Amino acid sequence: MSTEKTDLRRALRNRRNQLTPEEQRLAARKLAAKVVGTRLYRASRRIACYLPIDGEIDTRCIIEHIHRMRKICYLPAISRLSHDRLWFAKNQDGTELVRNRYGVLEPDVTTRDLVRARELDLILMPLVGFDDHGNRLGMGAGFYDLTLAFLRRRKGWRKPHIIGLAYDFQRINGIEADPWDVPLQGVVTDQAVYIY
Repeated sequence: MSTEKTDLRRALRNRRNQLTPEEQRLAARKLAAKVVGTRLYRASRRIACYLPIDGEIDTRCIIEHIHRMRKICYLPAISRLSHDRLWFAKNQDGTELVRNRYGVLEPDVTTRDLVRARELDLILMPLVGFDDHGNRLGMGAGFYDLTLAFLRRRKGWRKPHIIGLAYDFQRINGIEADPWDVPLQGVVTDQAVYIY
């Protein structure tokens, strides 16, 4: 991992962790309004989201809207076999959440209740930084890139659609893409919708 990406990742994480609780709440409400207004969201039924950690923009308003619209909400869960990929579990009322080895909450379900990314319509994913070409700077572990690697082999894939969620200040100039990176189709922030 390059030092430049490590430094950039640290600076952006620090910036989002410096937001006040009120700034975070306001940004989360603005983000939710923009997400639910997109054509991709409206056309999707099986939607994966995430629970925020480490200052990530809050998605709880989006998750509540998914439930209100009677769409199906999924949350990522680390594979119990390979431990380097994500599967997705339904997040329904009453679903118990447990912390995985990274301290991230995920649904406490059996293996047979997990679905692959290719079974979803839309994946709303976290990021640390993004650029105007759909390149994403993640936390560095590569879970999403490994999980979505099958999309790099498809020409003009139809689903799942991949949209990043972030604060607008996480938009940066030119992230150098690695060969294994899966580009985003768009990013929704508290200030704008970017489609690539």
